[in-house]
Amino acid sequence: MRSHILVVVTQFGKMGTLVSLEPSNVANDITKPVLTTKVLLGKDEPLIHVFAKNLVAFVSQEAGNRAVLLAMAVKDKSMEGLKALKEVIRMCQVW
Repeated sequence: MRSHILVVVTQFGKMGTLVSLEPSNVANDITKPVLTTKVLLGKDEPLIHVFAKNLVAFVSQEAGNRAVLLAMAVKDKSMEGLKALKEVIRMCQVW
């Protein structure tokens, strides 16, 4: 089993919702894995899954399609906020 990459994004000083993002290959296109999301801790709402995929899909891809464990507690879930958070994550690249 491959290890997960842990990404913590917080604007409240706490872990918040914990989401697992696991890559799985689509039968017709093995170059583009699909990320399956699962809320492990916190509210399981559709917006959480969409936000999590958009926020850290690039982390999984750049790390050789590794699984990502995302802990997030954010105030701003707008597109502008998402883009800003992605940029901060990209600047802190450690994978």
